[in-house]
Amino acid sequence: MMAQNDPAVVGIDVAKDKVDACVRSLSLRLTCPSSTQGRRKLIGWLRKHQVNKAVMEASGGYERDWAKTLREAGIEVRIVDPKRGRSFAQSAGRLAKNDAIDAEMIGWFAETFSAAPGQTHDAKHEELVGLVKARIGLIELKTRLQSQNEHVAPGPVQKAHARILKGLAAEIAKLEVVISATIRATPEFAERAEIIESVPGFAKTTSANLIAGMPELGLVSDGIAAALIGVAPYDDDSGKRRGERHIKGGRRWVRNAIYMPCLGATTQNNPVLKAFYQRLIAKGKAPKLALTACMRKLIIILNTLIARRQKWDPTRYVVA
Repeated sequence: MMAQNDPAVVGIDVAKDKVDACVRSLSLRLTCPSSTQGRRKLIGWLRKHQVNKAVMEASGGYERDWAKTLREAGIEVRIVDPKRGRSFAQSAGRLAKNDAIDAEMIGWFAETFSAAPGQTHDAKHEELVGLVKARIGLIELKTRLQSQNEHVAPGPVQKAHARILKGLAAEIAKLEVVISATIRATPEFAERAEIIESVPGFAKTTSANLIAGMPELGLVSDGIAAALIGVAPYDDDSGKRRGERHIKGGRRWVRNAIYMPCLGATTQNNPVLKAFYQRLIAKGKAPKLALTACMRKLIIILNTLIARRQKWDPTRYVVA
């Protein structure tokens, strides 16, 4: 619960055409259209009631313009994972769901976890994330079409797929050029890329995915870095029962994007990780669990390398 002298926080539920805002501590609600006039109305309302912190859920990109508008008005913005907000609502016994209720629950969530900081807006990083995710989307589309081509289809369908696949390959290549240029043009990104690509088995695509998806690397603890990407093991114990530990949560799209590079580094290209993987297998660890352990080690090593601004050194990073 908020202390009496804590600043008011607004919970904002973002939809395509409108937002619903709720300041729980003041029992205030407002709905604004997704327009220039609507944004002005929301800013004026928040200033009138001296609200200087806003929390909203990630909403497929619709939240970005609103977050930008709020930040430009001097209001601190925090964007949270929708799963966390929904889990919080369920834990509070609030099972009903609509836009107004969601705004209230987001505000309640923000008040409960008010110590969490806002996020600094980084336009260059946001641009890179958009480029990287667009490339991943095109690759997924290409993979789906290629899998369809494995089945017998009429000639015209095969020719149509071939034309589309050729176009997709060209567009993916163009995006990769833009991604590389964006990273080279930003000194912080370029330095991170050089460190990541010094790891045997990691190339430009992997470094771009990590720079876009894990900007916290080098700035957080090893445990948080592993949790953010979703390779931190969590206990499943109760009383005397000791359950098997499992990974949970994290940024699935980043984890999926680096899965194959990590597999290649662990089984072929990185002698240090390969030796670690083989030791785990020799001890009876299942291959998938051993690979997850290697991914966790790699993320922890990268977290250390970026924090120290050092490149990979196989004599220094011998994984036990």
